[in-house]
Amino acid sequence: MKTLNIVLIGFGAVGRGFLALMAKRHAYFQERYKLDLKLIGVATARRGALFCPSGLDWAALSALGDKPLSAYPDQAHLLRDLEPLVMLSRPAVDVVIELTPTTYENNAEPAMSHVRAALAAGKHVITANKGPLALAYPDLIAQAEHRNVFLGYEGTVMGGTPVLRMARKLLAGCQIMAVRGILNGTTNFILTEMERGVSYAEALRTAQARGYAEADPTNDVEGFDAAGKLIILAHVVFGKALRMAEIERRGIAGLTTEDIRAAQAQGERWKLIAEASLSPEGRLSASVRPTRVPLSDPLASVGGGMNALTYQTDLIGAVTLIGAGAGGEATAYALLSDLIELAEGL
Repeated sequence: MKTLNIVLIGFGAVGRGFLALMAKRHAYFQERYKLDLKLIGVATARRGALFCPSGLDWAALSALGDKPLSAYPDQAHLLRDLEPLVMLSRPAVDVVIELTPTTYENNAEPAMSHVRAALAAGKHVITANKGPLALAYPDLIAQAEHRNVFLGYEGTVMGGTPVLRMARKLLAGCQIMAVRGILNGTTNFILTEMERGVSYAEALRTAQARGYAEADPTNDVEGFDAAGKLIILAHVVFGKALRMAEIERRGIAGLTTEDIRAAQAQGERWKLIAEASLSPEGRLSASVRPTRVPLSDPLASVGGGMNALTYQTDLIGAVTLIGAGAGGEATAYALLSDLIELAEGL
């Protein structure tokens, strides 16, 4: 039986989804994968922190919901309010799961410091945070290889839908010439709502009320989120560095109900399409922009908060994956799949 002692940095929807999943599946993973996942720490910016080398109770922590971590019951050897950088460097820690909110500003802090410090301390790192990977992918991969530790990031693109693992493993032997897809569930939900006849502003309010969009939706509606995912895909799929400034980026805020109706009249549908392709000379071009796609296009049928990605390959043609691109439980599955890959490689 392999044991991995885990620390969570960040305890939002994804962190709570991971806890809920483990509370239900902990025994299953012990039996199926001979893997004992033990949570020994949680650190947050505003709700406090918990650290106990002998292990925290999955179910008791999950039951807290949105309450402060100070509501967690006392137990032997429990420490409270450790700073994240202090907690993740403790000798008992095997794996750091970084789940703070994504930002591309200020060098993706504080997530960047968390990831770098964990790797420097010789800890395995798993993250669903796009910021550090989008801004410093080659450097972080090199740091992980230098320290001989695992860096997992499946949840950074399309949540629990394994698009990165497919490119890295399942399409081995194929040359991928292009990627094209819907990589942001918030904008896809808004565009689907607008097809029902509501305005952009009303559709955005509905997305915010349902938790699909943040109070400040700029990252989503202006295409930054999809562009960040495209940068990660460029590294994984093409082995090419891509900067945000090199992506032709345009969001959906300018679309009107008249634009939606005009597309419908022509048998088309608006989607925020992210795509990247290699020229025969090896030059990479990338864009994120609202695009009218015919209803015959596989991406046209992807509605609501769903995501999709098509890989164009030389040997088997186009391969399209459709699935949940966000959400606590879906992204929690991605974290779990990275943990399984880590355990199998130990």
